[in-house]
Amino acid sequence: MTREPDGLAELLPQWHRLRDAAEGEPLRALLAVIAEQADRIRDGVEQQYDDWFVETAAEWVLPYLGDLVGYRPLPGYERVLATGLRSGGPDGDGPGDDGLPDASRRRLAEALAPRRDVAATVGNRRRKGTLALLEELSQDVANWPARAVEFSRLLAQQQPVKLYGSGTAAADARRAGRGRLVDVRDGAALDLAGGPFGTVARSVDVRRAASRRTQGGYTPAGVGLFVWRLKSYSVTRAPAYCIDRARNLYTFSILGNDSPLVTRPEPEPSAAHIATLDNVPAAIRRRQLHDRLADYYGPGKSFTIRRDGHETPVPLSDIVVADLSDWRYRPKRGQVAVDPELGRLAFGTRSAPRQGVWVDYHYAFGDDLGGGEYPRADRHTPPDATVYRVGPGRDFRRIMDAYGAWRHDRRSGRCGPEAIIEITHSGAYQEQLDFDLDPGDRLQLRAAEGTRPVIRLLDWYSNRPDALNIRAREASCAPGDRPRMVLDGLLVTGRGLNVTGPMGAVVLRHCTLVPGWSLEPECAPHSPEEPSLVLDRTTACVEIDRSILGTIEVIGDEVGTDPLTIQLRDSILDATGHDREALSAPDCRYAHAVLYAHRSTVLGEVHTHAVQLAEDSIFTGRLAVARRGVGCLRFSYVPPGSRTPRRYRCQPDLAGPGDAARVRPLLRAERYGSAAYGQLAAGGAEEIRRGAADGAELGAYHDLYQPQREDSLRARLAEYTPAGTDAGIVFVT
Repeated sequence: MTREPDGLAELLPQWHRLRDAAEGEPLRALLAVIAEQADRIRDGVEQQYDDWFVETAAEWVLPYLGDLVGYRPLPGYERVLATGLRSGGPDGDGPGDDGLPDASRRRLAEALAPRRDVAATVGNRRRKGTLALLEELSQDVANWPARAVEFSRLLAQQQPVKLYGSGTAAADARRAGRGRLVDVRDGAALDLAGGPFGTVARSVDVRRAASRRTQGGYTPAGVGLFVWRLKSYSVTRAPAYCIDRARNLYTFSILGNDSPLVTRPEPEPSAAHIATLDNVPAAIRRRQLHDRLADYYGPGKSFTIRRDGHETPVPLSDIVVADLSDWRYRPKRGQVAVDPELGRLAFGTRSAPRQGVWVDYHYAFGDDLGGGEYPRADRHTPPDATVYRVGPGRDFRRIMDAYGAWRHDRRSGRCGPEAIIEITHSGAYQEQLDFDLDPGDRLQLRAAEGTRPVIRLLDWYSNRPDALNIRAREASCAPGDRPRMVLDGLLVTGRGLNVTGPMGAVVLRHCTLVPGWSLEPECAPHSPEEPSLVLDRTTACVEIDRSILGTIEVIGDEVGTDPLTIQLRDSILDATGHDREALSAPDCRYAHAVLYAHRSTVLGEVHTHAVQLAEDSIFTGRLAVARRGVGCLRFSYVPPGSRTPRRYRCQPDLAGPGDAARVRPLLRAERYGSAAYGQLAAGGAEEIRRGAADGAELGAYHDLYQPQREDSLRARLAEYTPAGTDAGIVFVT
């Protein structure tokens, strides 16, 4: 609520206000201070009323409300709560005794004691021991969709013949279907065997389902909770990529790489419902798509194919499911072959699309990172900014047309220095992008909410690079008047970004500058040694937030200028190889820059002037700084042999020289384009999985708090499963 600081002063008689104004308004200043304290008291009283209800209570009140009904938070929550109270109370904004900022502490508290979990405590106890409750706990506690499976129903067993005919027909059918031998003619069942939706019986596995080392679980008392940690992300009305025009071969991904399709999860109809393939972000298999094509294809479903600019999709009768791994399958005339496991398309002979192919589909990824259609909560529109919208049905069809209109309006005085060029659909833009900025300019090039535009930088010239250029025109402007450029929600492929001149700041937010410029079908980089961002004799302060990009190359005067500032937050800096330079100057020299790295993953070597602060981060390649006396590394991993500033609780220093190889970070995928790109592998060291300052994992996925979610879910399984039940978590993704 907005408070009026002069509210008390306005209540005074006019004579007192006139006398106070004649003396310099000391009384008004005093009453403003009193009004501020009164507002704090009023806010505290209002918050105390809200704290009576779990839906509106502050985070620090949740465990106290839960204690009234016997809710038991994890031990880590008490530590976070205690440090938060010592740092200024429940509404303190500064860092606590553990060094965590208030925002990080709130996210950690939400991961350890979710509001939904506290609110549902009483209701969950009434449903204790049901499979549907275990799935609901996974969603409420860990925010992971799940399917609970009773392993006893999947055990091969011999059944007495005398049981048949002793009950109803339905009971006899259930007994006949439990634990039976494999029917090799049932291809659909064999395709799902061994997974969360399998029905094929198997022999007993004496290993426990709750074991964290060698997991089993197929015992009469075993229950498995299959969880999906990767999320399903949509791509809407995006152009497909043509691999071979002669044979009409396409990929769903505009980058040309294989992108397996996943389902669009549907909400479960009731609390007692057991999750099916339609309720989780599962990968679509060929057999599954063949048997249920109508459930996955069409507008509003998992994927859709449009051709030649038509609004209506390709008819369902023309879609065939095929294995396109070697592009050997040739569809008939009028048919469209789809391979969901690879994300590939093939059109029949003499039915090639003449005006292009557009697709809607869903892919799997770990978090809201890089360019995507997910909501971006940190968007900011200045009140005095002029917005120029680009896209079908808008005033401008090309980005440079909108930029030219802004430059014309700027010179004629019809608008101010603030401008936003907003792209309103998830199409591809193939044009030369050169932004020349004057002193005082503030330009944003961003994607509209719910879109993921792709900027394809092609070979326009044969004698010079074709990068996206950002240039500051005048070199004599004051530091406060230097222009600022923001890129938000974009995917840039084909070339990189080149920044020159006296820029004030360049911000990359929720962007992807494809490492290696573009991708091969197997997600290998096309140009692995080419940089994604070149800072060429510029003064720009570079801010990279929740983005993915390739190598950063810094070119500048190391004698006459100060080093640049590069801030990397919640991002992946990928040099496409551990032995390649992720940040350096040409010829592998030290970059004239000062690096700040927060909760980031750097794949490659870093050669820079200094590292002012690196925390909760992973450096897979050697880190070398010119000035070791400046800065600090805390709660991070740096390879042995690195030249760094002073370290505080870093790995492998804490593990010792004999365990250096054991604590090396293991990633599930190191190629951009893979679903598990940049995520830590399951068999990695605990020092990396829980090595951050707050006990979370190191790297770009720190804010997911997956170790805390897993611990909380295991604790709830132990609380809500019947005695003697062996319940374990099985990670599908």
